[in-house]
Amino acid sequence: MDNLPRLAQLLRQLQQVPYLASKNLYRVAHHFLEMDERRLEQFVAILTAAHQHTMKCQLCWAWKERERDCSWCGSLARDQQIICVVETWHDLCAIEKTGAYKGIYHVLGGAICPLDGIGPENLTIESLLGRVRAGGCREIILAVNQTPEGEATAAFIARKLEGSVEVKITCLSRGIPVGSSLEAMDRLTIFKAMAERRMF
Repeated sequence: MDNLPRLAQLLRQLQQVPYLASKNLYRVAHHFLEMDERRLEQFVAILTAAHQHTMKCQLCWAWKERERDCSWCGSLARDQQIICVVETWHDLCAIEKTGAYKGIYHVLGGAICPLDGIGPENLTIESLLGRVRAGGCREIILAVNQTPEGEATAAFIARKLEGSVEVKITCLSRGIPVGSSLEAMDRLTIFKAMAERRMF
């Protein structure tokens, strides 16, 4: 790549994109290089606009438009007394696709994982506890991924809430395979897990 420094620079940037498999780097680079000028400019403009006008809701930590209320927290059609706790925005989207849930959310931003240097202080757990302790919440659904990290995170949250508030704590049913992530599950599996949730 010494004779193609700009292409090498593009590939280095693409390597920094999470979830983009290294075997696809050249295909993605080829796709962008093949784009006509108008489509490329449109793509860059949309990406820039999304970056400038999208932010995290300071209540539930899901993405929202800067100029608008949060789609979930600000919706009168949703049950504001049920909070579904998820690790990531991707998990929130997976649950939304099922149409099974009509409450609100709280996005943790990951799971507790000491090996990766992620502790409770690196997540939005304190914000969640504050929401629950403020009152008006009757159920917390711990819809974390059924991995060791997810289970540890759910147990930590449940311990923190124990005895401090009158709130029902539930989790998804065990139809979801242990070690899997919600975003990889089909809609029916998530629908059943949400509908058949049990006490944590």
